[in-house]
Amino acid sequence: MNKINRTYKQNGPKAIILIHAFTGTPTDVLSVGRALERENYTVLMPTLDGHGHDDPDEIFKYGINDWVKNGQEAYQQLVNDGYTDISVFGLSLGGIIATDIMLNNIVRSYGTFSSPVIARYESNVPENFWMWYKFKKKKLGESEESVESRKEEVLEKLDNILTGINEHLLTLEPEYPAIDLPVFIGQGGRDEMIDPEIATEFKGLLTNAEVDFHWYDEAPHVITTGRAGKETQNDLIAFVNKHA
Repeated sequence: MNKINRTYKQNGPKAIILIHAFTGTPTDVLSVGRALERENYTVLMPTLDGHGHDDPDEIFKYGINDWVKNGQEAYQQLVNDGYTDISVFGLSLGGIIATDIMLNNIVRSYGTFSSPVIARYESNVPENFWMWYKFKKKKLGESEESVESRKEEVLEKLDNILTGINEHLLTLEPEYPAIDLPVFIGQGGRDEMIDPEIATEFKGLLTNAEVDFHWYDEAPHVITTGRAGKETQNDLIAFVNKHA
């Protein structure tokens, strides 16, 4: 069971799902969620399976199909609670899940934050994941030597997850030109994790959508926290107030 439980604050009749990044938790999007709550939106921030644990190996028990299912469960939770006006947004991997929700359900508006929604088999994810993995294992008391001895095995497991994500993206991409609802795209210009130009390419594929595109020139991958987070919050609030 995840240490961090689903964060769900019911306010007004308009509901928003915010989905965190790979290896992250709802903390990734918490400040954005709180800002939306102050605007009287109902906000649901699910925790994806395998995330929010002390042991990073938990993440290897799951993959893209599980996380898509988590997203669908979040959407269904809102429907079950009587919400019909639903929007969905996600950071990085969360943006892929948000895209899947949007393509398979009725949503008012949708968006991505620094999300690799176009398949790429090269990124800085493996090296950043390895640093995260080592930090988590050493925090649990494991020695540097012990962790390093499993590096090849760990990165192979990660590669399986990333391959699954890319294969799923290949099923989503043909549907992008048909999207005809309001779309928010936010991207950091100094993204250290993925190719930031994916955001521009994605915008170009949305030929039938009303796109609200934001390029945060000095921002890193995570644009939902810190200095960049405040700017993202303000831009997203303006977007949902107009469209949600």
